[in-house]
Amino acid sequence: MAQYNTLPIYKATYDVLLRVMHAVSHFPREYKYSLGEKIQNEIIELVIYIYKANSTKNKVEFLTKMQEQIQLVYLLLRISHDMKLMPTQKYAGIVKMIDEVSCQAKGWLRVNEKLREPVDAKA
Repeated sequence: MAQYNTLPIYKATYDVLLRVMHAVSHFPREYKYSLGEKIQNEIIELVIYIYKANSTKNKVEFLTKMQEQIQLVYLLLRISHDMKLMPTQKYAGIVKMIDEVSCQAKGWLRVNEKLREPVDAKA
């Protein structure tokens, strides 16, 4: 088992978190501590799922939760963009980074689902 902080998905998610924290710092005060904080907390939760998935044998449970978490982050970012709290260029850059995280999570999930499949005794 690799250390979680050396995993490419961890590094990519951490970079997303840093980028989002910077973007949220420019939100108006009325949204910084509500929507902005919610986005940050959801990405932190995503980092925690990466740690948990890496440190357990049953990775599928946490990898599935990661996919749900990623969709929630997409939604919250979309709201912040639609409310004109985040410029389109920043939004697009962050979404592209999250797409990369999502692809890595899907690949990790696919591999672990195959490992969980029972071997056919007749084969």
